[in-house]
Amino acid sequence: MKRSIVLSFFALALVMLISESVLAQKALEPKPSPMAIAKMKKDDAYVKVVYSQPHLRNRKMIGEQEPYGKVWRLGANEATEITLTEDVKLGGENIEAGTYSMFAIPEKDKWTIILNSELGLWGAYEYDESKDIVRFDVPVKKGSEKYEPFTIKFDEMGTKMMIMWDTMLVEIPVEA
Repeated sequence: MKRSIVLSFFALALVMLISESVLAQKALEPKPSPMAIAKMKKDDAYVKVVYSQPHLRNRKMIGEQEPYGKVWRLGANEATEITLTEDVKLGGENIEAGTYSMFAIPEKDKWTIILNSELGLWGAYEYDESKDIVRFDVPVKKGSEKYEPFTIKFDEMGTKMMIMWDTMLVEIPVEA
């Protein structure tokens, strides 16, 4: 009886150890669209953008996977969120300090950038236009580099937020 209890306990411990090892290994695998952060500090203003980075993976994304003229979460997974610690101007529009969801409506020659007051959204599935804080248009350019992952970053001077994917470049003027 004692031996069977010991063997049962040993078997259970072994199963738990193997399960934990498999789960830990799975957690270390790279995510298909990992989280990323773009940030900028200028004077007292701090701007942080939290987004997920889908990759091209031999796909045509903007205009096909993400169709023109449709609201897009500006990345993958959860809707992109932007936090401003001070009032700033984005795309020439005055934006009060706060945290907002950030969306885009891509077109071939311009994107409409949207800041929305609803937070914690998964994608744009429950996007509500009535909660938009601001919309503004920015032109699409051809970038000098090709970006496999969807990338948001700020220039060194903190004067523009750059959105890059494939050879597409969208620059949003920032005034802190």
